[in-house]
Amino acid sequence: MVNINGGRKNWSYPNPRSKDPKERRWQRFFEILPGFLTWATLIGMFVFSFFLPIWVALFIILYDIYWLHRTVYIATYSILAYRKMKRWNKVNWLYRVQNVHKKDKLKNELKSEIAELKVTLGKTFFNRKEAKQVKLKLKERIEFLACLKGDYKNRKEFLNWKDVYHVIMLPTVGETAEIIEPAVEAVNKACYPNDKIIILLALEEREDKAIRDEKVKILKDKFGETFYDFIITVHKVKAGEMKCKASNTTYAAKKLKKYLEDKKIPLENVVLSNFDCDTQIHPQYLAALTYEYIVSPNRLQQAYQPLPMYHNNLWDTIAPVRIIVTGSSFWHMVESMRPEHMVTFSSHSEAFKTIVDVDYWPVNVISEDSVIFWKAYDYFCGDYKVRPIYLPVSLDAVLSKSYAQTIANQYRQKRRWAYGIENLAMLARAFKDNKKIPFTKKIKYIWTMLEGHHSWATSPFILALLGWLPLIFGGDAFSESVLAHNLPYITRYLMTLALVGLITSMFLSFLIMPAKPARYSKKKYLAMFFQWFIAPFIAPILGAAPAVDAQTRIMLGKYFGSFWVTPKELKKK
Repeated sequence: MVNINGGRKNWSYPNPRSKDPKERRWQRFFEILPGFLTWATLIGMFVFSFFLPIWVALFIILYDIYWLHRTVYIATYSILAYRKMKRWNKVNWLYRVQNVHKKDKLKNELKSEIAELKVTLGKTFFNRKEAKQVKLKLKERIEFLACLKGDYKNRKEFLNWKDVYHVIMLPTVGETAEIIEPAVEAVNKACYPNDKIIILLALEEREDKAIRDEKVKILKDKFGETFYDFIITVHKVKAGEMKCKASNTTYAAKKLKKYLEDKKIPLENVVLSNFDCDTQIHPQYLAALTYEYIVSPNRLQQAYQPLPMYHNNLWDTIAPVRIIVTGSSFWHMVESMRPEHMVTFSSHSEAFKTIVDVDYWPVNVISEDSVIFWKAYDYFCGDYKVRPIYLPVSLDAVLSKSYAQTIANQYRQKRRWAYGIENLAMLARAFKDNKKIPFTKKIKYIWTMLEGHHSWATSPFILALLGWLPLIFGGDAFSESVLAHNLPYITRYLMTLALVGLITSMFLSFLIMPAKPARYSKKKYLAMFFQWFIAPFIAPILGAAPAVDAQTRIMLGKYFGSFWVTPKELKKK
């Protein structure tokens, strides 16, 4: 175990653009590996279907069985995550935050309150809605009491919630005030005191000054006096930096460190939430985050990840995009049920002291959301994890002025997400030099990342094409075999069973989607239903192809020179 007060000394994370010949060879090996394996799989599908059709047919059957298992697994964990999200939504997190430090006094208060609520519920007449609220409060108090009896033995290590400050960092370049304002308003409406919240708007110098100044004026005029403070930073790209989100957040975080030191606010008492500038938080997110932070003795060795949902404009965007973003949300719900596999994504929170200790984000990478987790994991020698916060945060789905442009932008966004495989090379080099992380953990994470991105890039193509290739290229001898005659029936049967995953996703999507805007008729529900029938055709185009694209670019050394910012379009009301 690494002491909570510090990780490795004289530590640095591998530079992806290292000039050292040896390190550069290791870097290039792990950059080439994912793309090589993907292309070997895709080309091998055709080659082996020609030369070894029987073996390919057997592989198809085994792969279909594996995919059936995978879909049942995803469906099961999606349901479990949904149920947990519903339970978290019913908890009064601010009540817990404000009372958890009372120790034994709180237990007695809860017992008395539970007894009073039971008496009230038995003797007082309530209408159905009022009775439901009383029962919900009673259940929440009983669960809280059970939680206090079973956990949190090290209460002397609790932080007082009044000493904790939240910094909401919103990096932006090109987005208008109209895009950012709902995100700030969601923080304003959260069930948490505004005097414990700092808004950090991280701007880029390369943005047109007039547009930038107008954006700042609109937001400051509305929210400037609402929170503890509203900080503005303007980042100018320097030599050695990329035009990317990571360089902007690093600049803003360094400015924040000086600000906090001037205010004499301890860094370990600050939780930094690095959000996309369109992220609208759940009303209870900050309270739940605070609770998890103050009760954990290892709070500095945890990242905190909500469930990303692309609901801001879900009803407005097109069907293919809705399928892609809903699938992404379901995958993060599944991951939340196995935290040992979780990595930070999109909008997330960390102890600010940890951000400072790991020397912020690298300024020359694209995937800033996940690289900060891997830096901390290496810094704390494997004693670092993601703590799921089972509450949703809502983001914008891709939406442009035309159907074709929306498809193109969704492809680019998915490609940028898939570009996260750039972390593999840096992580492998970090593991090579860190002898304190167990070898089994190193293999597990390298394999998980490699297998996940390989499956992302190849599975839709395998499922869509491989079942037919032996029949097309296998020749007359194979075509006349019993296996060839039965292969289509076996595949169809297994894939029909695997539809349980698609049906579960369709059902859950209706449960978690936001309310229908009044501007749409009820016929829109039909579009939401029938969109799932095109999912098998969308997966290769907007799922796998962007991943193949990203891996190929990295494999060939054709790196992205800047962070592609997804254009934001508002649907006219």
